[in-house]
Amino acid sequence: MGDSPVVAIVGAGLVGSGWALVFARAGCEVRVYDPDEPTRSRLPAWIEASAADLESNGLIASAAEVIGRVRLCESLPEALDGATYVQESVFETVESKTAACLAIDKAMSPQTIVGSSSSGIPASQFTGNCRHRQNFLIAHPVNPPHLVPVVELVPAPWTDPSALEQVRELMNRVGQVPVHVRREIDGFVLNRLQGALLNEAWALYEEGYASLADIDATISHGLGLRWSFMGPFETIDLNAPGGIADYAARLAPLYYRMATQRVPRKWPQETIEQAQAERREVLAEEDLAERRLWRDSVLSRLAAFKKTNGLGP
Repeated sequence: MGDSPVVAIVGAGLVGSGWALVFARAGCEVRVYDPDEPTRSRLPAWIEASAADLESNGLIASAAEVIGRVRLCESLPEALDGATYVQESVFETVESKTAACLAIDKAMSPQTIVGSSSSGIPASQFTGNCRHRQNFLIAHPVNPPHLVPVVELVPAPWTDPSALEQVRELMNRVGQVPVHVRREIDGFVLNRLQGALLNEAWALYEEGYASLADIDATISHGLGLRWSFMGPFETIDLNAPGGIADYAARLAPLYYRMATQRVPRKWPQETIEQAQAERREVLAEEDLAERRLWRDSVLSRLAAFKKTNGLGP
């Protein structure tokens, strides 16, 4: 891939829109296609507002220049024409991703590489029948990708290693933080870690140990403060006088005992409905979109702080 490759975004929802900003702010020409016209029509206003927020926080020099690099396309072939990299971000089902990848495969050049934003479905489940399947892999971001830089790169068994390396180089170049997941596993790394936390959070809530607000506060005003700039292994390495081995000697039995107290189970529907009612008392459904904008604004300021203090990519 060249220094400023042409990038196609297929799927213009929350994740696809964020990807468009990632590549446009890095100087790439970005072409966006979504078969749903209302979804396409919402993109320009979102890009304009989000780019302005990035500029106001010093994360880009010119919102106008970034906006000018994003072009909406009326068809998939138009979006893929000349593209050296495609970021597929369609609905998270095997059926939707299979259809999208087969359509991309039909229209792309043999040299084009395709990364899927799949958050937990391995690429082998929806790229096996593609003619150029060796050029397909997972490139899973965190939502919103233009503000949270980590990207999980997960090859299918048939992914060409050189394709993965090219995507790793591209992600580094556009300011993301690529993480190589060496082989396929459901949920990859990020959602398996998030899933372990969510499973315990649901259990604690269902069993009445704490409210949703107090469980959230434990993360947002506790664990999350450290996790915003270091991971779990560095955290425990610093939390015992002798480092990680000392921490394990002190607390491994406790963590094992806690783990054996839990039997994996589905999230109970009654508890989900109770949590939904509790959250809607705090935040009405019609206010969710506005709260997402608030979240993104806070993330912009956090990203600016990390960049200023040498904690960003």
